[in-house]
Amino acid sequence: MDLIDIIEETKVVPVIVFNNTSEVEPTLTALCNGQIKIAEICFRTDCASECIKIAIDKFPDMAIGAGTVINETQCKEAIALGVKFIVSPGLSEEIANICKQHNIPYFPGTITPTEIMRAVNLGITRVKFFPASVYGGLKAIKSLSSVFPSVKFMPTGGVNEDNLKEFLNCKSIFACGGSWITKGTPEEITQNCLKIKSIVKGEN
Repeated sequence: MDLIDIIEETKVVPVIVFNNTSEVEPTLTALCNGQIKIAEICFRTDCASECIKIAIDKFPDMAIGAGTVINETQCKEAIALGVKFIVSPGLSEEIANICKQHNIPYFPGTITPTEIMRAVNLGITRVKFFPASVYGGLKAIKSLSSVFPSVKFMPTGGVNEDNLKEFLNCKSIFACGGSWITKGTPEEITQNCLKIKSIVKGEN
């Protein structure tokens, strides 16, 4: 199963900002215990690279990606560490080209039709929609998908347990990203994951 299949089957991508390397193992163990084996670790703190390395070394069965990648240096560093995918808050042609060279999926943040057109011209048909709650949420995605039927969206920012089902019911959404998944203690994170699995299965 390739990375895209894993994401589309899991339906969520936990977005994690680690402030300390000691947080990595308990957080990712909690995700695995909740049957979610994917994580986007953001380049927002000084320890991000080290956290990504620990995650990849300690959790080889997980699909570890790098998020908040905003320049070539971060992208190359993340790929060298062994990430499975790259996520950006916006669209970077430089990052897109590096990912293409290394055959790494790239999910750029896009909001406007112009940005989506740029992504499509780069061969990208799965994009991040961020911050979803600020830029029209589900209503905006449905409007954009009528113009770009080949594009699938991953809304992030404003998606949570309460509205996840509504988002996932939209055929133009291939997954949802969110930091709410990893809030709380390891036990609470595992429970968050199990609730998500129930929602994805249509049990809630």
